[in-house]
Amino acid sequence: MFNFVWTRHMPTEPVSAIITDQPTTDATNSGAERSLQLALAAARTAEDNRGQDIVVLDMREITPVFDYFVLVTGNSRRQLHAISEEIDHCLEDDLNDKRMGIEGYRESRWILLDYGTVVIHIFDEEMREFYALEQFWNQAKRVPLPWQDEQPPTED
Repeated sequence: MFNFVWTRHMPTEPVSAIITDQPTTDATNSGAERSLQLALAAARTAEDNRGQDIVVLDMREITPVFDYFVLVTGNSRRQLHAISEEIDHCLEDDLNDKRMGIEGYRESRWILLDYGTVVIHIFDEEMREFYALEQFWNQAKRVPLPWQDEQPPTED
């Protein structure tokens, strides 16, 4: 029998918010806000690397183990690798967080990046459809992606 110990990673330093123009402070940068910041940064990075069907699920009311899931679909092994590597670069280098684990990179059908409070799932289309995490965790609230409401600038 295996005993699993779940830990939650909490940052030790405040970081600038990537979603708003306002810098965060220790007082306003709660664990939940930090987790949301990481999840949205991962989602935006996935979109910038042509990830598809990007969904952020708020898991806080369902499980105490993590705060957010980020779900992404890629079209090829190369694209799944690129998305996972760019998310790692963004969260580790730009936001000073540390990945706790990675699974599935070599097989490249479903890559899982574990950042403690945020778990990123990068699927090929077949695995995403087969495992259907959105349906399995259907009681989770979907987090709106702020940049999807952005309107392109108009020329005057």
